[in-house]
Amino acid sequence: MVAERASAPPGYTERPSRLAGAVVWTNRPSAAAGRPVLPDGCMDLLWTEGRLLVAGPDTHAYRPQGPAGDWAGVRFFPGTAPVFLGVPAYELRDRRVDLAEVWPAAEVRRLTGRVDAAADRATALEEIALRRAAQADRPDPLLRKVVASLAAGRPVARAADELGVGARQLHRRSLAAFGYGPKTLARVLRLQRALALAWAGVPFAETAARAGFADQAHLARDVRELAGIPLGELLRR
Repeated sequence: MVAERASAPPGYTERPSRLAGAVVWTNRPSAAAGRPVLPDGCMDLLWTEGRLLVAGPDTHAYRPQGPAGDWAGVRFFPGTAPVFLGVPAYELRDRRVDLAEVWPAAEVRRLTGRVDAAADRATALEEIALRRAAQADRPDPLLRKVVASLAAGRPVARAADELGVGARQLHRRSLAAFGYGPKTLARVLRLQRALALAWAGVPFAETAARAGFADQAHLARDVRELAGIPLGELLRR
């Protein structure tokens, strides 16, 4: 669904996690500067040699910096990571931070050593997520319904009415769960719908109509604003 990549770069693999709705992935980029990471409504627990990090929710494309290296990650279903991490999503919006900024440093050092020493780093990272999730509260079930409604292309006001919550309450709960309001989440999910269609070869005008944009020009503006480059160039990359 929304947590799946529409197109995977070379060196990238993923599989469904044993944690409901999550995805476990690995990436070994061939160059120091990898492809831009596009907003998708998700947050990730990340490992790279000697480090555990958290990727917060993005409102624009993130461009990896530094030397190429092996990565593993657990990508959480939208809205579920804050309960797991113990911090509201808006505190991590558009940020990559060391896990030690969120959890006790001694615990993070121990967990980092465990993943570093594992034969399968992705599975070791998944085990951390599973153990933590077992100790945490369950995510608010309303949030999954919000994602499903907006991912289906319903307007925010209609989604709020169908779920029986007021606009202010939905905005407040969305900030804590997704890192931004429901209108931004709807825009991000619409972008993901469009990219999946475009990568499948659907013409841009039809992609715009099917994904819920007013027209092809609207699609082009959103892609440029959220991804930082035109749609045609994004597909070529």
